[in-house]
Amino acid sequence: MHEITKNKRQEIKMLNRKLLEISGVLNVESFDSEEFLLETDCGFLMIKGQNLHIKNLNLEQGLVAIEGFVNSLTYVDANTQEKSKGLFGKLFK
Repeated sequence: MHEITKNKRQEIKMLNRKLLEISGVLNVESFDSEEFLLETDCGFLMIKGQNLHIKNLNLEQGLVAIEGFVNSLTYVDANTQEKSKGLFGKLFK
């Protein structure tokens, strides 16, 4: 289980459900045009939508920008019933 580091900070900015900018990203676990799974300082973040793609990625700075139509943002962990298309299920076996 990933612990939230107290001196870390995460910001999520969304513009008109079409552009998402996220800081505090440690890793991009999986992604396709309908779903992204990011490991962040605040836990695993699942982003669902349509026509999603990475606009900008800088893991050294922990920044990710995603374009497309965003339907949902959900923090998930091992106790969450919602699972990604396979990889997320394998991640928490």
